[in-house]
Amino acid sequence: MKELVNNLKGDRVIWSFVALLALFSFMPVFSASSNLAYLGHGTGNTISYLLKHLAHIFIGFIIIYWVHKVPFHYYRGISKIALPIVWLLLGYTMIKGTVIAGANASRWIQIPFIGISFQTSTFAAIVLFVFTARYLAKKREEKISFKDSLIELWLPIFITLGFILPSNFSTAALIFSMILMLTFVGKYPIKYLGFIIGAGFTALLLFVLLAKAFPDSHLFSRVNTWESRIENFRTNKPGEDDYQIEKAKIAIASGGIYGLGPGKSVQKHFLPQSSSDFIYAIIVEEWGLMGGLGILFLYLLLFFRFVIAAHKANSLFGKLLVVGLGFPMIFQAMINMAVAVELLPVTGQTLPLISSGGSSIWMTCIALGIIINVTKKEEEIAQEISDKAKREAALQKLIDKQLEEENEAENEAEENYSIQDNAGNPMNAVLNK
Repeated sequence: MKELVNNLKGDRVIWSFVALLALFSFMPVFSASSNLAYLGHGTGNTISYLLKHLAHIFIGFIIIYWVHKVPFHYYRGISKIALPIVWLLLGYTMIKGTVIAGANASRWIQIPFIGISFQTSTFAAIVLFVFTARYLAKKREEKISFKDSLIELWLPIFITLGFILPSNFSTAALIFSMILMLTFVGKYPIKYLGFIIGAGFTALLLFVLLAKAFPDSHLFSRVNTWESRIENFRTNKPGEDDYQIEKAKIAIASGGIYGLGPGKSVQKHFLPQSSSDFIYAIIVEEWGLMGGLGILFLYLLLFFRFVIAAHKANSLFGKLLVVGLGFPMIFQAMINMAVAVELLPVTGQTLPLISSGGSSIWMTCIALGIIINVTKKEEEIAQEISDKAKREAALQKLIDKQLEEENEAENEAEENYSIQDNAGNPMNAVLNK
């Protein structure tokens, strides 16, 4: 065990926060999965869901370990190669996407022969963030041309978002906003960002108008859901998602300050997606306001650690990787919590490292592995500098010791010569007396 811990390089604080979130996730997932366990005339036994979540977390940590071993500058080229693969996966998802756990959006594909569901938009987000960081780092010494950036940067981004938007508006909006944040941090000209934001809103408006013109098309089937969610949130009218919000609010109100106790949630039996999208409501019900604030505080600590890691990175590409992969993770957590307390309309965003679900956990772990790899590089550089300083100090100490020995030898030789000279010359002996 000690040897395994010693092999974990990079920022140990980030490792610790990730481990704490993962360990805490077992209790709420075990408790909140009872709703799923009763579906389809089930027995209500949630042990299988706990073991499944354990397998997802275990595989996730293996992913972090192996990804953090790969030098982060390799991801420059990987992002360009992976982008066409992402388009193929997203296109296949639009055609063959499946429905998972009652969710009414085709966002997943089944991996053949394994039976594992995979949400392709989460993988697309990671590739886009790395791709954007690569472009900004490459152009740091050059004057960015708006025309060239449209082809090299924004066209691939809009193509990817165009595949995601029809089935998952919240994820597309989150990715687009995080890319805008990343380009701002990467010093992309602000005057050009205004045109990009305008183009994004225009594309969204055109998509909605096409949905109105072709209401029976499968491609635009989610537009009515978006409109109803926004309308229900704005006017507080009962709607399809009102039941979930009401149950989440009841769960939060029932929790009080200290909660009902681990595993004692009542609303987990009635709240759909209680182990994924609305797991924060179950956490507050069982652990109370103190537990809810504790989780929020832990995510904020992780955010500040990402800020420190970005500040310490010695390359622009490393800084942008930490910002582009770390900040969306925290922002997604804030969105999930805000939905549970009805600060935002229902979005379907999970709570990173806590909500159940294989693909969301694994994609989060890939992002964490890359971030830790950036901090690992800085750790190695710092260790090399420290080792070099130690070697130089040891060498200087050895040189000083040799000089001291040589001086002592010279002084001893002069003393011996003086004694011999006095012994051989009587006059010197008389003068010395």
